[in-house]
Amino acid sequence: MDGLSPDGRLVTRARDGDARAADELAELHVRAAWRAAYAVTGRRDLADDAVQDGFERAFGALDQFDLSRPFAPWIVRIVVNRALTLVTRPPPSVEFDETVHGVMEDGAEAAREVVDALMRLDPDRRAVVVLRVVVGLSPDETAAALGIPVGTVHSRQHRALADLRRALEVTAG
Repeated sequence: MDGLSPDGRLVTRARDGDARAADELAELHVRAAWRAAYAVTGRRDLADDAVQDGFERAFGALDQFDLSRPFAPWIVRIVVNRALTLVTRPPPSVEFDETVHGVMEDGAEAAREVVDALMRLDPDRRAVVVLRVVVGLSPDETAAALGIPVGTVHSRQHRALADLRRALEVTAG
């Protein structure tokens, strides 16, 4: 074995100028990166911007990628950091889209309440919930994606979920 992750092989080819490998790498990870960016920003336009900028930055820095590691946490970290930067500008207005959140019309109101509560979370806590729950990263992958210790992932997730519970109890009550 050469010590490379499957993504590492694609990165190596992309570093060598193989456009097909770069396209394949992007195709493998763009959906998760976009979903994370959208969940952090709450707006399609900002999610699009975060993903575009994040992928440009990542592909410009492929020489810094550790070929033995999976690409997903690295690219998601870059995109989420860009999304967090974008939301520190004027406060985002939530654009709810049932197709992004995968809900049916009869569940749209409840889903809107969840998204509204999620958008009111502190961006650092929101990022952890998005990566763990929406994107499905493990605590270790989330820690790597955000550049924080695993214990911080657990505490932010715990606090964020408690905040969400309280926010949703108030609206349900």
